[in-house]
Amino acid sequence: MMNRRLFPGVLGVLLLGGAGLVAAAEPLTVSAAASLSGVLKELGARYEATHPGVRLQFNFAASGVLIQQIAQGAPVDVFISADEETMARGIAQKLLDPATRRDIASNQVVLIVPATGAVPVAGLAALNTAAVRRVAIGKPATTPVGRYARQALESAKLWDALEPKFVHGDSVRQLLDYVARGEVEAGFVYATDAAGMADKVRTVQRVDGHAPVRYPAAVTADSRQPAAAHEFLAFLLGTTAQDVLGKAGFGKP
Repeated sequence: MMNRRLFPGVLGVLLLGGAGLVAAAEPLTVSAAASLSGVLKELGARYEATHPGVRLQFNFAASGVLIQQIAQGAPVDVFISADEETMARGIAQKLLDPATRRDIASNQVVLIVPATGAVPVAGLAALNTAAVRRVAIGKPATTPVGRYARQALESAKLWDALEPKFVHGDSVRQLLDYVARGEVEAGFVYATDAAGMADKVRTVQRVDGHAPVRYPAAVTADSRQPAAAHEFLAFLLGTTAQDVLGKAGFGKP
């Protein structure tokens, strides 16, 4: 595997001093699913306030994109996926420490429409009508929300009929924006994302027929700060963090 210390954009900086090379303090880098961005920023601020000297740096994107970055040598200490499949792939590639893997939260896929949308959409079946021309869906190859949506539509026997209407997004946040701006008639996102933009999107229904939406987390195999990474994972499973996650709409692990 590529030496993380040679990865472009490395976070640690070496300073040349009279006594030789001294490593500057590095942040604890957390790569997490985009749907966790709001709540993790809040939790990060709380964590730093109670852990002097610790600085968290977050990198949010689709889970598949994040694990690719780690495979290419990105300096990451903690990885949090929005699905089991991506986590399993990272463990299989020896990018993550399997002994540290923990589920930190759960979620639910929902079908949403623009809050002021003129096209009536009462549920999945309504997507297969002429009035619905565009449906926002995550790229199944890289976004867990896209894979969950595909599983649900295949279960409902609607995937093939709707595929020509799909407008693909690289993350759940992008899908939310497509719907909020009225660029599509409907889309698939997580319940927490829909709730965070309730003034611009409306939830039509909870979408079933897919694998449970869970958020597994693990310390990376090449973490430079494994002890600090373990401590942060323990914090995410503690009462304070779980209460914050619950208030943000996430379910228990």
